[in-house]
Amino acid sequence: MPETNSETLVTGAGDCEVRVHNLLSKEIVKICTCHTGRVKRLATSPSILNVFWSAGEDGLVRQYDLRMPHTCDTNDPAILVDLKTHCGEFTEAKCLSVNPMKPELIAVGANDPYIRLYDRRMIKLVKGPCLASPYAISEDNLAPGCVKYFAPGHIAGRLKIPERILREYSSTYVTFGPNGNEILANIGSEQIYLYDINTSNSSLLIHHTNDTREINEPLRSYCFGFPDNILPKNKTKFKLPERINALKLTGNSLFEKANYAKSMRYYNEAIGEFPYSSVFYSNRAAALMKREWPGDTYAALRDCITSLEFGPNNAKAYFRMIRCLFELGWVEESRLGLDTFKQLFPSYAKLVACRALERDIDSKLLENENEHFEDSNDYDFPDISSKEYAWRENAKDYMLRFYGHCNTTTDIKEANFFGSDGNYIVAGSDDGSIFIWDRKSTNNIRILKGDSSIVNCVQPHPTSCLLATSGIETRVRLWSPHEEDDRKDEYVVPEMDDVAEANQRRMQTDPFDIVVMNMSFPGTNEVPVSHHDFVTTYGCHTS
Repeated sequence: MPETNSETLVTGAGDCEVRVHNLLSKEIVKICTCHTGRVKRLATSPSILNVFWSAGEDGLVRQYDLRMPHTCDTNDPAILVDLKTHCGEFTEAKCLSVNPMKPELIAVGANDPYIRLYDRRMIKLVKGPCLASPYAISEDNLAPGCVKYFAPGHIAGRLKIPERILREYSSTYVTFGPNGNEILANIGSEQIYLYDINTSNSSLLIHHTNDTREINEPLRSYCFGFPDNILPKNKTKFKLPERINALKLTGNSLFEKANYAKSMRYYNEAIGEFPYSSVFYSNRAAALMKREWPGDTYAALRDCITSLEFGPNNAKAYFRMIRCLFELGWVEESRLGLDTFKQLFPSYAKLVACRALERDIDSKLLENENEHFEDSNDYDFPDISSKEYAWRENAKDYMLRFYGHCNTTTDIKEANFFGSDGNYIVAGSDDGSIFIWDRKSTNNIRILKGDSSIVNCVQPHPTSCLLATSGIETRVRLWSPHEEDDRKDEYVVPEMDDVAEANQRRMQTDPFDIVVMNMSFPGTNEVPVSHHDFVTTYGCHTS
């Protein structure tokens, strides 16, 4: 609990229980059996001394006040959010976090890719499922305007996602940034995404409940506009600083050698230092389209739009934008966009690449016409409410993404801000590594070997440069800087790009093959024990 109540420790675990411990007396002072599913995460607020929240696989987010009497079987009104009310019976709450600057805001992740941001001031606590009535459904206590959704645009913009596929993108962790204006989310089978909670930007690709869909502004103006109104005069051209130009040239050289992952490093750094060049975004889009990691095509589409905003006459960016739409399954839109492209850039219309794309689009359109489409009822959709549909349709898009780790095997894999101003992002990985990214460039700058199997938890110290990590091994490791010298650090993984590429291939591997890959015998490939290793156990309450 917060510092002024630091003698109290609260734990949750796979036995569905929440326990309150007194560290001075070393006793358990309260056991709450309200949840009927495993307790996945607890959250506190530094400014609220006696209140905490829990998220469980029964789909519930519960609120507890240590000053109030609590009896689980009486079904006290202690439910803040019941996800099953709007999302169906198979919905599980996986993670939650309270905004450190605005404690009325609480972020919740579930076994889907959507991060929900609730304003507690607009929600009343209600009764609902408990041990005495595990199959009850809570009343709808979510007032209009009390929640905002966030999701990667390429997932939010897909039409008719079967629920079995949607569930693959489980939100394994969510946290707020130091200033309270950002949310960091780790998405299973996908990447780590940073959201601005104040943004109004939704996905470039929008689908609706009546099976209609549209592309968002400014994408619509580029695809369906006309030469006179979408090709304004060129904006001011910048002379690139010598160092920035060198980054671009190095990136181009690596791209030509088909080393797309490494070329991305240089494009990322160039954009981080000089975010005004149309060419940088267009080149990075090309590398993303060639690399083909999860989420790359949509990220390339975003880069193409940004490139056109800085350079409306960038024909390569325009053509790549159309190719991205086609690869994302928006075939009719890519056809209309290609027609506009040929009007705007007639000299490009006869090029081999343009004619090949036109054949691909027309072939796909013909295939779609001849294909027998299944009725929407054949899709494994959850029994979600009209409110839930609306919240998902209006989900806000991400600001930045961080990639290279692998998150498919466990559903508690964390990602956190690191550094006094959150200048770095840290996360674990299924390959036993700890990834550290530079927030500005989104490049991973250090990979450490943290576990012989999987690293799940990465937690920074609130004031010191100290990081605690844990995984499958029975150890918690503490990491801190040491003096630079010529000694080889046994924990540092040297080939960062190779590791990242292997992880991304692993994320695209069949789940059964991943299980086989994870099979090992105790004692094999174990990380050496350092003097930083320690384990602290409170009783037998383990998760």
